[in-house]
Amino acid sequence: MSLDRQSALNIARVLTEALPYIQRFTGKTIVVKFGGNAMVDPLLHESFARDVVLMKLVGMNPVVVHGGGPQIGSLLEKLNIQTEFVDGMRVTDAATMDVVEMVLGGSVNKEIVASINRNGGRAIGVTGKDGQLIRARKMQVTRNSPELEVPEIIDIGHVGEVDPLDTSVINVLLDSDFIPVIAPLGVGEDGSTYNINADL
Repeated sequence: MSLDRQSALNIARVLTEALPYIQRFTGKTIVVKFGGNAMVDPLLHESFARDVVLMKLVGMNPVVVHGGGPQIGSLLEKLNIQTEFVDGMRVTDAATMDVVEMVLGGSVNKEIVASINRNGGRAIGVTGKDGQLIRARKMQVTRNSPELEVPEIIDIGHVGEVDPLDTSVINVLLDSDFIPVIAPLGVGEDGSTYNINADL
């Protein structure tokens, strides 16, 4: 790839500005959240993948945790499954959870892995259920109301909080020089699946 003088100067300037950060974070594990509009814009998606590969090449250990709200919403709409939100969180009943797991753990995760690999990285996709990476407990949502003396408890279904995180799976991948791509699904004590990223 040949560059004109101005492009080469711009790249040199960016790298010079980035050098202190590269030095500071070399050898560190960096968790990168990937979601929102960047996930549905092909140019932003590829740019994100290149940035993650660059992080790895300069000695950082990126760990990607992704969302998938637009993709989940689109599939729910195609399947005529109604979506309800409470305080910005998707109410996740059993039918919705099946779609969430299929989209996050399947299509979205594999698409991100493929994008990173296509850009020169070595990524492996996992869900929080793999190796019990993310243990979860059901999220409790309460709402205070002037009409009620006691806060109202709202059941938002299979939405969970991390309780706790077992990083041994991530460490195995990082030690093998892979970039982990994690779908935010957790497993409860009873084996139930929970959507950890409640704003998806």
